[in-house]
Amino acid sequence: MLNVAIVGCGNISPQHIRGYLAFPDEARIVALCDIVSSRATDKAVKFGLVGSDGIPTVAIYDHISEVLARKDIDVVSIATPPGTHAELTIQALEAGKHVIVEKPMAPTLAECDAMIEAARSNNRLLSVISQNRFRDDIALLKALIDSGLLGEITAIQVDSAWWRGLEYYDVDWRGTWESEGGGPTLNHAIHHLDLTAWLMGDSPQAVSALMTNAAHENSEVEDLSVAILQYPRALATVIASVIHHGQQQRFSIHGRNATVELPWQVRAEVSEKSGHPNENGNLELIAQLEALRANLPELSVRGHVAQIGDVLAAISEGRVPMVTGEEGRRTVEIVLAIYRAAIERKVIDLPIAKDNPWYSGEALLELAPRYFKKTGFVTETYAPSSAKAARWEQ
Repeated sequence: MLNVAIVGCGNISPQHIRGYLAFPDEARIVALCDIVSSRATDKAVKFGLVGSDGIPTVAIYDHISEVLARKDIDVVSIATPPGTHAELTIQALEAGKHVIVEKPMAPTLAECDAMIEAARSNNRLLSVISQNRFRDDIALLKALIDSGLLGEITAIQVDSAWWRGLEYYDVDWRGTWESEGGGPTLNHAIHHLDLTAWLMGDSPQAVSALMTNAAHENSEVEDLSVAILQYPRALATVIASVIHHGQQQRFSIHGRNATVELPWQVRAEVSEKSGHPNENGNLELIAQLEALRANLPELSVRGHVAQIGDVLAAISEGRVPMVTGEEGRRTVEIVLAIYRAAIERKVIDLPIAKDNPWYSGEALLELAPRYFKKTGFVTETYAPSSAKAARWEQ
């Protein structure tokens, strides 16, 4: 039985709590920690971590040092704002705890590498939340690519299209480069960029991008970016936005043989002698792709629950988790390349070298445009308003 502490009891913490509660034979939540201790107490009450007298049966702390002083705690979930991830994760790893940290892993590559090194040197496991890998529709895309039926991947089109009102950036830690690390490119499209690299099997070779703040006059960060990721014989285009009404998320995977999309569509062309597509398409291949979809078993668990379950199993089995710190770092590097490409207005080759100021984060803080002055500083109250939004965003 692994004893677990959750540090950070804001809007994302329920996903971690539910994740551990789904494995009562493998894990037990023994502590909740938040700089506002009442938030930790509220979560304990909400999830029934209380006795008959209503008093929490888990320890409530307002500082991570109290958590890390406990020798009986094995796993720590870090669910705090992005700018705090590196410091808290390193402290937990150096205290001998395994760590699951929320996305994005950290705002800079230097911090990511320090986190990875802390895990290595202390022989502890580090996993970065990438819960959308653990979804039936994403599992389908991966299975279709791995099947070879699509042929060599030639293009990917990704829409990380959200809508947020001005009030969204009134939350105290949002809307500045220093505290949030960026806008939707980092904090929304991080999921889609992770999936793109995962589906393609590697980081892109180069990145180009443009960005702007189109509709949020109370935020200094971008609210829209468009990036092109270059692979050896493929391109991926990624839109990251919090200005799109309707909030439609899209993945289109184009192969030499066929195209599949989420929301689900499948198309496969066959050539006439002229090179133009036959009006009926490749019906046999379409039938094969539909059959693979119909016969693919559903996942038994999904999202945070599935990833947390995998981490608990990895600890028990002494293996690497399905999502590692290195993979979390890979996604952060792609994000930073997008920001650098947009700010410097040039194509950026990967990887980013350690002696480059973009590696340390100095260049981003120095050169990033401050589109507008942040005006609001209220306590976080936002929660996704629909199940569809929650599925992608949490």
